[in-house]
Amino acid sequence: MDHRYNPQELIAFIKDLFHSAGMELEKCEVVAPLLVEADLIGHTTHGIAQVPAYLTGLQNGQMLGKGQPTVVSDRGPVIVWDGKRISGVWLTAVAIDLAIERAKTYGITTVSIRRSGHIACLAAFLSRATKEDLLIELASSDPSVESVAPYGGTKAAFTPNPIAVGIPTTDQPLLIDISASITTNGLTGRLHAESKKLPGLWVQDNTGKASDDPSVLFSDPPGTILPIGGKEYGHKGFGLALMIEALTQGLSGFGRADPPEGWGAAVYLKITDPSAFCGIEEFKRQTTWLADSCRNTPPAPGFKAVRLPGDNAFKQRTIAFQKGVPIYPGLLEDLAPFAKKFKLDMPRPLDE
Repeated sequence: MDHRYNPQELIAFIKDLFHSAGMELEKCEVVAPLLVEADLIGHTTHGIAQVPAYLTGLQNGQMLGKGQPTVVSDRGPVIVWDGKRISGVWLTAVAIDLAIERAKTYGITTVSIRRSGHIACLAAFLSRATKEDLLIELASSDPSVESVAPYGGTKAAFTPNPIAVGIPTTDQPLLIDISASITTNGLTGRLHAESKKLPGLWVQDNTGKASDDPSVLFSDPPGTILPIGGKEYGHKGFGLALMIEALTQGLSGFGRADPPEGWGAAVYLKITDPSAFCGIEEFKRQTTWLADSCRNTPPAPGFKAVRLPGDNAFKQRTIAFQKGVPIYPGLLEDLAPFAKKFKLDMPRPLDE
């Protein structure tokens, strides 16, 4: 990642790519900044890296760039949408905006979305709520894909199942973005393509032997990603995965019990307004004290300091706006054929 790029130029380029591929302009203006935001905060497998797949999806009909979700149910603070395979990044963003508006009336608002397109990086959405002094919980799964084994099993039963939480404080918010598995499909796919190993025994082959080689996921039959906790304590990740599957698929009414429909997502979103509880000042007094307490803990051997979720994201984002966005090798090259097809100029690095 030697070259750096102007964030606004990347956003404009990706917006033009999506618009050229048939996505409505107002959706492009929401999706492009959120994908670049993922790279700004260091999530390089779930930002710009998703653009080629999204463009392909727009072309083959797997993802839609037009239309509105169908309202399945609306009880005020509880909403269910059928996303109709519309861009999941756009659906999630507008669902958050709606939930923010209603949470200020009801205290809590929950939105469940079935048949959404893939939603990319969950952490990129969190500041939409935290900047309004609201607590946000966001989770996603894909009922048509299996790559993670249940604890004690060897056959895939679910996806990595990310869950993210944004927590306001008096300083920068806490941005938690984790998954129920040790690693993701994006990272294992990238390392497999580069013939690299994982940092630890994060996957297992089809016999159940733990491995650091992502190629075991591409054998026949394939191996699986391990849940958080791995071979020893994987029951913790397994439990988290079951919870996320119930929240995303159970509440939306479409999941693994139904015929698969291809790559996409089921989404669970909850916005909580602390002012409806103890009040925002009391809430932030508690969360800030906790954050400060953690940061002031003496570091263990091998650590310079305790780093809270979101600390590194804010640091990288600040540097990216000052010096440009570092792009993972190969990502822009993957977009070159689309740029050529749509007669668009490729972004140029700032050091040229």
